[in-house]
Amino acid sequence: MTQFNWDDMQFFLALARDGQLSGAARQLGSSHVTVARRIDRLEAALRQRLFERSARGYELTASGRRLVETAERMEEASGGVIPGAGPGQGLTGNLRLAVPEGFSNFFSEHMLAAFTARFPDLSLELITLTQVISLSRREADLTVTLDPVTRGGYRSERLADYQLRIYAAKSYMAAQEPIRSRADLLKHRFLGYIEEMLFATGLDYLGEVHPGLRPAFKSSSIYSQMIAVRQGNGLSVLPCYMTKACPDLVPVLPDEIALTRTYWLTCHRDTRQMRRERAVISFLTEEILRHTDLLLDPAV
Repeated sequence: MTQFNWDDMQFFLALARDGQLSGAARQLGSSHVTVARRIDRLEAALRQRLFERSARGYELTASGRRLVETAERMEEASGGVIPGAGPGQGLTGNLRLAVPEGFSNFFSEHMLAAFTARFPDLSLELITLTQVISLSRREADLTVTLDPVTRGGYRSERLADYQLRIYAAKSYMAAQEPIRSRADLLKHRFLGYIEEMLFATGLDYLGEVHPGLRPAFKSSSIYSQMIAVRQGNGLSVLPCYMTKACPDLVPVLPDEIALTRTYWLTCHRDTRQMRRERAVISFLTEEILRHTDLLLDPAV
């Protein structure tokens, strides 16, 4: 193998992790022109094409993917990662995690402190999903989705199940006739998502509860729906973990209606090979397992 500089391998790792010249340049305190020149030089030295270039950015080739592990070992040996350090120590840079709105708040409340302790030098960018995030354009390094991704070079891992029920404010229910069946639900005002803005089929809750239900108030935000319910504006399907801190809410038809959905952790196969992303995936999996009781309704 032709001799090459370790500095060039640092540029390779930064671009492999970010997928964009500009992002890699920011991590290295350099310019996108310099990053491109270093990658060209490394490819020439190795006589291998390490990236496929496109309008979406830089995607690792098979040769590039094989080089990642070698580059990370060199990074560790050079002091870029502390030898023998814990799973999060020595990891730096920015990591962008895109998640559904409800999960983002769950993460911030129950997992962020542990994340910061595990990865003290890693900068986390948490994106609340209100639309589909493109992993192919590197808009996110990791994403939590409600459906597994089955096309392209992606890998989805089951992260956790969570449960949902219909909820109403106690004050609302006190002023209404008792709800004894699903048919009785048609007499009530429902709150839900904007159909054409659903980013996952699993969010079509009302159709599963009763095909005749039509929301009178629609919002792309699950928290807006919950606030409206708490103010007595009607009924809505809400994740159980969101309502546990809301003693003013009660489940409707709790013995009959309970829905289960799944969070999936998805990333590109190239990203999955990065030491930093592997460490964060392990963290998310461990933390979700610790908080399973918060995601599930023990009454189900």
